[in-house]
Amino acid sequence: MSSEQSTQRQTARPAHGGMGGHGMGRGGGEKSKDFVGSWKKLMGYCKKYLIPILIAVVCAAGGTVFTLVGPDQLSKLTRIITDGLFTGIDLDAVFRIGIFLAALYLAGAILSFTQHFIMSTIAQGVSKQMRSDISRKINRLPMSFYSRTSNGDILSRVTNDVDMISQSLNQSIGMMVSAITLFLGSLIMMLATNVILTLTAVAATLIGFVLLRLITGRSQKYFSRQQKHLGELDGHIEEIYAGHTVVKAYNGEAASKKAFDNYNQKLKDSAFKAQSLSGLMQPLMTFIGNFGYVAVCVVGAVLTMNGQCGFEVIVAFMMYVRYFTQPLSQIAQAIQSLQSGAAAGERVFEFLEGEEMEDESGKTACLDKVQGYVEFDHVKFGYPGTGKTIIHDFSAKAKPGQKIAIVGPTGAGKTTLVNLLMRFYEIQDGAIRIDGVSTKDLKREDVHSQFCMVLQDTWLFEGTVRENLIYCTENADDEKMKAACKAVGLDHFIRTLSHGYDTVLNDSVNLSQGQKQQMTIARAMIADKPMLILDEATSSVDTRTELQIQSAMDQLMENRTSFVIAHRLSTIKNSDLILVLKDGDVIESGTHQSLLDQGGFYADLYNSQFTQVS
Repeated sequence: MSSEQSTQRQTARPAHGGMGGHGMGRGGGEKSKDFVGSWKKLMGYCKKYLIPILIAVVCAAGGTVFTLVGPDQLSKLTRIITDGLFTGIDLDAVFRIGIFLAALYLAGAILSFTQHFIMSTIAQGVSKQMRSDISRKINRLPMSFYSRTSNGDILSRVTNDVDMISQSLNQSIGMMVSAITLFLGSLIMMLATNVILTLTAVAATLIGFVLLRLITGRSQKYFSRQQKHLGELDGHIEEIYAGHTVVKAYNGEAASKKAFDNYNQKLKDSAFKAQSLSGLMQPLMTFIGNFGYVAVCVVGAVLTMNGQCGFEVIVAFMMYVRYFTQPLSQIAQAIQSLQSGAAAGERVFEFLEGEEMEDESGKTACLDKVQGYVEFDHVKFGYPGTGKTIIHDFSAKAKPGQKIAIVGPTGAGKTTLVNLLMRFYEIQDGAIRIDGVSTKDLKREDVHSQFCMVLQDTWLFEGTVRENLIYCTENADDEKMKAACKAVGLDHFIRTLSHGYDTVLNDSVNLSQGQKQQMTIARAMIADKPMLILDEATSSVDTRTELQIQSAMDQLMENRTSFVIAHRLSTIKNSDLILVLKDGDVIESGTHQSLLDQGGFYADLYNSQFTQVS
């Protein structure tokens, strides 16, 4: 990306705290979060797992039911022991009930394990699907989206937010089903055992519901802020790490530290409030449970003294009260997990529901045997969201095989023209035609397939040298690859690497910026497309290498329509047509010599470079 494009991106994406930019989750104020809406969308991802989810729900409910039968059997066991204290204990009955209880608890454990296994499998499946959808979405979003969104914020959605959703699905659904089943089941069993003690237990725990509702109502917004601030922090870290050399060179450590501390403090505050409020649930539920024990014991003792119930009823109720209050704590944890999942889901779905590029499946226009005739017809354009027009009324024609140089001061719109030619952005008015066919009538991939590009910013991925050179070029043979590397002066260096062209490019292989630039130029030569775009392609190489590359580029540009953006005007002397841009308009055009003879803006630019050199 050229410095010009960087300037335009900074215009489209204001700086935040001196570092980084606004992601989708940044700024925008604190709006109310749609908890139910987020989970409805999440449940849409679970549709294909409906049968396994139902099985998991049945297992969770079944395991809980088996658990609920235990106190009733324990009550019978207590009655047999109590009645036999003076007449003799029926050990056979005790053994039978003991075996039955052991079988119940074992079956409950098996069902519980099955439920957890199923939900873990579903959670990972949903996470995989969401990450795949995000990956596909990335390729369908317009370039303008990336002008206003930091890479770190996108990464946070793919990693942190999706993982949070996975944890929430894994923990909350089964826990919620078990808790509700245990709560309702224990209530039914208590009512069947003793109504008065049931009312006592309900009255003691009713306050728990009220407090639970108050806490969850306040904590949801803090969970949403926590995920948003986490995305901001990730975005800042990614940007600072990518520009670490610049930060060091300009002594920007203090400024970056200040910005980091600001993001970190926001995350700490929102996480503290979210976790503090949710942390109140567990001790609160413990208190309510203990209070229920006390109330049941006191009322039960009174009823026992009045002969209204036996000791075994109190023993059973002690278990039922635990089963009755325990779900409140589980429900609180499940709600906390659901809140975190909803906050993360909102960020993920905000990304997935972002406005995509126009569907072009219905376009039938195509280019066969491209000649390379390119026409800009009264093109007008401004970057979305800036309210500023970059290209006002641009018209130009390039004949097949011509070398078109685009020059001008920073911010004149040079790189923008290339972006429009490639349809990275859509023009607001006018038309761009290739061989007489408007690029609007062509599919984007058809337009891209006609160009090979060499940009000022290099891009190499972790893979072999060979894989980087023939990137997305089908049927590229070794001879063609090596010829391109020889042409740009890179073949000798590659042969000195440990495994030559099969050397994996990673942190252990140090390439200079110039060598990276040579690789990208060789990549373009191997691609062998009908038209060529060079955006400051030789800006990172030394003069000697530049001369060698220039010779190779001259070969590459033969019989190809080429668009060359250059600041060093000495490199475009032999261009067939030079377009001089200023403030988004073509103010001069012609050959190098004719423009010098005019003595206008181009002549001033050209002479100023040599004046500065001297």
